[in-house]
Amino acid sequence: MRSYQQYCAVAKALDVVGDRWVLLIVRELMTSGPSRYTDLMKGLPGIATNLLADRLREMEKAGVVRSWAAPPPVATTLFSLTERGEALRPLLEDLGRWGAPLMGVPQPTNVFRSHWLVFPFDAYLADKTPEEAPVAIAVRSGDEPLVIEAGEGKVRTRRGTVEKPDAVLEGRPGLVLGLLAGRFDLAEARKRGLDFKGSQKALRRVIAGRDFQR
Repeated sequence: MRSYQQYCAVAKALDVVGDRWVLLIVRELMTSGPSRYTDLMKGLPGIATNLLADRLREMEKAGVVRSWAAPPPVATTLFSLTERGEALRPLLEDLGRWGAPLMGVPQPTNVFRSHWLVFPFDAYLADKTPEEAPVAIAVRSGDEPLVIEAGEGKVRTRRGTVEKPDAVLEGRPGLVLGLLAGRFDLAEARKRGLDFKGSQKALRRVIAGRDFQR
């Protein structure tokens, strides 16, 4: 791992996480939990397999990632963040806020994975009526379905489906994100092509405020 050779906390941090792909590997492990090597390759389109191996080895040496042999039926090596790695969450949240204005319209060469929405949803959506019964919102955008669950003052996003969602959002990721971020209302989102079914009350319960847009 290259070093700036500077006695400065910022430089020391960048010695560990400043190389290309490192923070995106952290993103993958934060959103997906313990992952196989093949899972990480799928979530990091464009990375060379030898570069991923090198980065994981460097991150493990730095105490950001750990690996272990999972028993059957998994029977493979799994990678996860250490406590030190998990401590990078506020940094990624701040980077996400800083980068939000750069999103704009996706370029034709841009790729997208549905689970990349897990991080901003969990970081910025809020349960505005925690005293009410839990709700589940199905999100269909990209390569796999997601479920946003709100209850008892917490919002959690997971991969998968729910049998009877309170609401369903289906459309391009920019539309789903823009609506939930509060950048435009449901009527505008529908006009732009978003398909919505179910309870608008359930939707309003989690829509973000101004903090998401900064």
